[in-house]
Amino acid sequence: RFRFMSFDQKAKDWDNDPKKTARAKVFGEAIRNFVQPYHKKTALEVGCGTGLLSFMLQDTFQNITLADTSQGMLEVLTQKIKENGLTHFHPYLVDVVTHPEAVQPVEVIYTLMTLHHIPDLEQAFKAFHSLLLPEGFLCIADLVAEDGSFHGDIPEFIHLGFDRTELENLFTTNGFEVVYYDICYVIEKLTEQGLKKFPLFLIIGKKR
Repeated sequence: RFRFMSFDQKAKDWDNDPKKTARAKVFGEAIRNFVQPYHKKTALEVGCGTGLLSFMLQDTFQNITLADTSQGMLEVLTQKIKENGLTHFHPYLVDVVTHPEAVQPVEVIYTLMTLHHIPDLEQAFKAFHSLLLPEGFLCIADLVAEDGSFHGDIPEFIHLGFDRTELENLFTTNGFEVVYYDICYVIEKLTEQGLKKFPLFLIIGKKR
């Protein structure tokens, strides 16, 4: 069976995976193409890791808050921010789902491959709603519902991807209007059943 390794341990080598960079680029472009006409200036990345997605969006927003619960990931991110001289990136070691008051409200929230790690989705969506300014956008990129082979032997609270109808229902019952849905990327991954394809979606909701 696959052994679970914490994100702190994975952090130093995270950016060395060209597939992670490639998917961040695809989703960064999709988010930018959608939000740019609205001239939003402030954003929050939830579960930012080393900031791959935010780096793709660094010219899209004037101010980006980056939140994660992994100290190791944020150490790598902070070094990258320093090396690139970015003054509009603001990293926070915080779980914004349980402590949304720890960061300032923004116009756009985005997250890539993070939602399936959050145990309480209702709590998450309530936090996202409270952190978005009026007419703000919530952009979530994650796995389409799968059979559990993507993560193998990892803690049970992880959701096995998301069914589109159930996800749209989460949006609408928590004060969002779904304004975009698309399959943007496919991860090919070696599993115990061999090489499998896992599609990733991007869904965007507008705060009502």
